[in-house]
Amino acid sequence: MANRRERDISDWIPVVIVVALVVAGGVYVAHRFMQPGAEPAAASTAAAPASPAMPSAVTHHPIAQAEVPASTSTAPLPALDGSDASVGAGLRALGGDRLQDLLSPRQIVNHIVATVDALPRHELGSASILPLRTPRGAFMASETQGTLVADPRNTERYAPYMAVVRRADSSALVAWYVHNYPLFQQAYRELGYPKGYFNDRLIAAIDDMLAAPQLPQAPALRLANGRYTYADPALESLSVGQKLMLRLGPANEAELKVKLRVIRGLLTVRPSLTGPREG
Repeated sequence: MANRRERDISDWIPVVIVVALVVAGGVYVAHRFMQPGAEPAAASTAAAPASPAMPSAVTHHPIAQAEVPASTSTAPLPALDGSDASVGAGLRALGGDRLQDLLSPRQIVNHIVATVDALPRHELGSASILPLRTPRGAFMASETQGTLVADPRNTERYAPYMAVVRRADSSALVAWYVHNYPLFQQAYRELGYPKGYFNDRLIAAIDDMLAAPQLPQAPALRLANGRYTYADPALESLSVGQKLMLRLGPANEAELKVKLRVIRGLLTVRPSLTGPREG
């Protein structure tokens, strides 16, 4: 029997967003604890990571090597603190009406950068960094032969986000990202990486999500102290991004990985990594 909403005290809220899927070909996820009837936290200033990695002066994936069409915009960029209108308009054009309904309107670039930076970590830190509104409804669990697992109906909560993933053209997403890259780089340095290079962090986040295991069946869960965790310690120790992939369900995970490989190829332009192109 599925857990009712009042019993669902804790939830992983995967937020599939074209912004980092746009920006990264990726996804945004929040590890958020939910009390019965609680409203999702409003987005606020992007918080710096609790334990930032040591910044590196070495650039492994320069943005100049990304493959973009000759028609990519060369229009001047606004200042970072005044970029929400143009960035939001660009994303809505790429993601359509569904993204317009999901996108939070303030500090978009800062929130994207903070979320991408958090994906390879083991804790998100704060749900306030998310640039999208969270899925509706509560996470559901059910028992199968005496084992607590995620209810298959959870995948329905992510349908609007996956629709954005399908609609967004990878080449157009990368072109938009490359044009706006100076804003992302500035936000990354202001996050606490004065010598860091955001595109390297983005590729690292994509690679981490691509390495997420694809499980033959739903993994067992535990409910302790009002919180769902994986019964397998190896799964519970996975990164934020990899747990996101598991929460999306096998079909969504496989589809998203295809998109990530295509975008990674466009961002790195290495023949061995380009993978399939979208028609």
